[in-house]
Amino acid sequence: MRIIQRKNKYYYLQHSFRKKDKVITKEKYLGKKIPKNIEDIKSKMLKEIDNVYKKLEKIKEKFQEEWNKYPESIKEKEKGEIALVFTYNTNAIEGSTITLRETREIIQENFSVHKPLRDIKETESHYKIFLEMLNKKEEMNKELILKWHYEIFKESKEDIAGKFRDYLVRVGEYRAPDWQDIEKLIKEFIEFLKKSKLNPVELSARAHFKFEKIHPFGDGNGRIGRILMNYILCHNKYPMIIIEYGKRKSYYRALEKDEDKFVKYFFKRYLSIHKRLVF
Repeated sequence: MRIIQRKNKYYYLQHSFRKKDKVITKEKYLGKKIPKNIEDIKSKMLKEIDNVYKKLEKIKEKFQEEWNKYPESIKEKEKGEIALVFTYNTNAIEGSTITLRETREIIQENFSVHKPLRDIKETESHYKIFLEMLNKKEEMNKELILKWHYEIFKESKEDIAGKFRDYLVRVGEYRAPDWQDIEKLIKEFIEFLKKSKLNPVELSARAHFKFEKIHPFGDGNGRIGRILMNYILCHNKYPMIIIEYGKRKSYYRALEKDEDKFVKYFFKRYLSIHKRLVF
């Protein structure tokens, strides 16, 4: 989906998609200026084009139907397992040497493994903060994001824990925004989250993409961004998504594209993971 301009005067929202062996293009007239609620217009247009949102709603409905049948003790056990598997994958994506089995030993058995102390501390801290996020809905604001970062890295990267960067960074060929703009960008980001009327799965995808592009921390942006996207899903009663370490390459490629293409990747991945709830 993209915004195009004709005659240097009129704006249109254009979306192309494949249906069987044909490529179909739809357009929506926007006017002489791009509307401020362009994200809502994009979302509405996508809803009119395909039935993905109906599938997402069905996933939520079926998930809640199943979840509400569990006794509280089983719910707690399930959340612990999700937090454990999520912690392994999100840390592995960022270079942790700790395996899934070792993650289980560290968290469930308090077992000492022969791996770098930094990786062990980040495993313990991430699991704790992710489980806390699942069990308690705190107001989404700058302070919460900084708190997550501090709690995860306070024992492994004390010099950057809980602090926005004050230097320039590059991620591959991408140059992140100037550090002097971070406070403003995060403020705008929080406002976007609070005011958005997007479907929570789409909001989760767009939030993750936007956060990674701001890249507010010197390290740990991916881990905080993946917690953030599941905060949105969890507290809107949708099942969560784990970006698996083994499928990290497609995830990286999607992040290198534009926002709408990342959303398309995210939808495809989310529907694939939760397809049993659709039928």
